[in-house]
Amino acid sequence: MKQACDLARRDVGSVSLLAVSKTFDADAVCLALDAGQHAFGENYVQEGTEKIALLRQRRPDAALQWHCIGPLQSNKTRPVAEHFDWVQSVDRLKVAQRLSEQRPPELPALQVCLQVNVDGGANKSGVAPDELAGLARAVARLPRLRLRGLMCIPEPAPEFDSQRALFLRAKVLFDELNAQGMGLDTLSMGMSDDMEAAVAAGSTMVRVGRAVFGSRPAKVTSPV
Repeated sequence: MKQACDLARRDVGSVSLLAVSKTFDADAVCLALDAGQHAFGENYVQEGTEKIALLRQRRPDAALQWHCIGPLQSNKTRPVAEHFDWVQSVDRLKVAQRLSEQRPPELPALQVCLQVNVDGGANKSGVAPDELAGLARAVARLPRLRLRGLMCIPEPAPEFDSQRALFLRAKVLFDELNAQGMGLDTLSMGMSDDMEAAVAAGSTMVRVGRAVFGSRPAKVTSPV
């Protein structure tokens, strides 16, 4: 991250690290926590909520921050609203409304990013760029939520310049929303293979799994 910030002539403090812990167990999270990492990202609701509960038992005094970063179906919003601190993958008003309704009143507001489909992939999650402003205004009005910014996961690109060009599309949208008075502060983009380009394009948060935890455990298939 420091190298990426140096190349982009940015202060390393302007970019935060979200360690993507999906498929890694609580022991791996504890090791990262001991090394000073406190923000973790989970893609799968059940795995994430189970891990959150386990870490609360094992490290009750740790200031952990949990982000839901995977596609979120409307029928899976309750456990996310009840257990996570952030949701980065909101792309429909219905999902945001359910999160707002189901966020327990004793908890702080749920921090939210809107996932935007910057490259138009038909099978990709994310709101279309031309629908983003309307969704942002609607989500910003919901109680128990705080709209923080945008997230994107563009299709893999072969080299730095093409990666950066895709990320710049999100940065333009981010700046346009702020020019409309949205007050956003989070632009979540960049992973292990393209974080340098994301930082060069203006990312404020990179989501890194493999470069932090190593290769993901192989899936175990049941015998037929």
